[in-house]
Amino acid sequence: MALGSLHDKSSSGPVTEINVVPLVDVMLVLLVIFIITAPLLTHSIKIDLPKASNTPNLSQAEHIELAVKEDGALFWNGEEVEMDSLSPRFTTAATIQPQPELHIHADRLTHYENVAKVMAMAGKAGMTRIGFVTDPHDGQ
Repeated sequence: MALGSLHDKSSSGPVTEINVVPLVDVMLVLLVIFIITAPLLTHSIKIDLPKASNTPNLSQAEHIELAVKEDGALFWNGEEVEMDSLSPRFTTAATIQPQPELHIHADRLTHYENVAKVMAMAGKAGMTRIGFVTDPHDGQ
C-alpha cells in the first residue's frame, strides 16, 4: 500500500510496510554525535612520567626458619627454643629493617594450637611477613 500507487485497491487491512523514517532520524543524530566527539577522543595530554628499570631488586630480606614439631618442640633457625623465649626474639626481629620474613615449618601431625600460638606471638610482636613452608611431595 504505497501512497502514490496506481492500484485502486481500497482494502482496510493492516499496513505491512516498515516505517524507516524514525530509524533514519536516529541514525543521523548518532552520526552527528560521533562526528562531533571523534576529534575529542584523539586529543591527548603530554605527561612526563618517570622511567622505571625492569631489573629485579635482589636485596633479599633475612628470613627466620621456625620449625614446629609434632610433639610441640620449636626450632629457631635449627636451634631448639622454648615457647616462652619466642616473644622476645620476635620483638627483636620486628625492629630490624628490613623486617625479616618468618617461615613456619610445621610437621603434618602438629596440633594447630601450637602453630596458632606461634603466629599470635609473632603478630603481637609486630612481625608482618609471616608465611608457611610446605613440601608438595609430602602429600602422599
